[in-house]
Amino acid sequence: MSKNSEAKKEAVNVSEMIAQNKKKKNISNLFEKLIPTILFLLASITILTTLGILYTLLSQAIEFFKRVPIWEFFTGTVLKPLSQNPEFGLLPLINGTIISTIIAMFVAGPIGLMSAIYLSEYASDRVRRILKPLLEILAGIPTIVYGFFAFTFVTPIIRAIWPEVEATNILSPGLVMGVMIIPMIASLSEDAMTSVPNAMREGSLAMGATKLETTLKVVIPAAFSGIIASFVLGISRAIGETMIVTIASGSSKNFTFDITQSMQTMTAYIVEVAGGEAPAGSTIYYSLYAVALTLFVFTLTMNLLARYISRKFREEY
Repeated sequence: MSKNSEAKKEAVNVSEMIAQNKKKKNISNLFEKLIPTILFLLASITILTTLGILYTLLSQAIEFFKRVPIWEFFTGTVLKPLSQNPEFGLLPLINGTIISTIIAMFVAGPIGLMSAIYLSEYASDRVRRILKPLLEILAGIPTIVYGFFAFTFVTPIIRAIWPEVEATNILSPGLVMGVMIIPMIASLSEDAMTSVPNAMREGSLAMGATKLETTLKVVIPAAFSGIIASFVLGISRAIGETMIVTIASGSSKNFTFDITQSMQTMTAYIVEVAGGEAPAGSTIYYSLYAVALTLFVFTLTMNLLARYISRKFREEY
């Protein structure tokens, strides 16, 4: 009898274990089925956010274009939103944005690329581990700090050398923006050059090429897509910069190519209008969204261009 009872108990324990395993397996299967759905919803947040931003900009910009002809907005050279006879020409803002971006890239492009070449091809591992984090510290400085640095330090130095420069001008913020963008270009370009196989370098050196010739004729062409993508992203970053130009370039809506004068960029105009001077429902209030939509198209185009270039000219090894 005792053997029969023990056998029954063992059978019961085994059946309970099987039942528990089935429950665990069912829970695990349910969890596995839910995971793709959860990940899809999380991934959709970015898309839905972008669509929400686009809807907001379009809906408000359409109201603006009902009041101001779209052709007049994009071709007008005069921007006087607060005058008795307001005019809404976008070209002064586009002009200021492009000029500040060009100045910034004249600084960030060469310095960033040269820094990347040194870190990738010439610096030792120890030096690279020290210099790269120090370089990337520049990217962590708040842009408002850069803005006050441009206004209180860089501008006085420029005016001491070049007295014709106004107290607020587009040159100073452009130069400081370039310094801010250096880490982006240097880091991305260095990553692109580091990914080039050492066999290509060794083959070039074995054929008698110097270190500089190898860098210029082998490494840079091989990493060209990554380098160009870093430049395009740097341009996009400069176009979307706000605080530096708001503080140091002033609010004069001049349509000029004189870098010594004060100009206003699209981002600075958005900050000015959003500061409370424009009552809700007014034309100047809706102009904020029209400018913001234009800026959105600018930055989106640059990002898509960077992706296209990186895919078009990518070399896989």
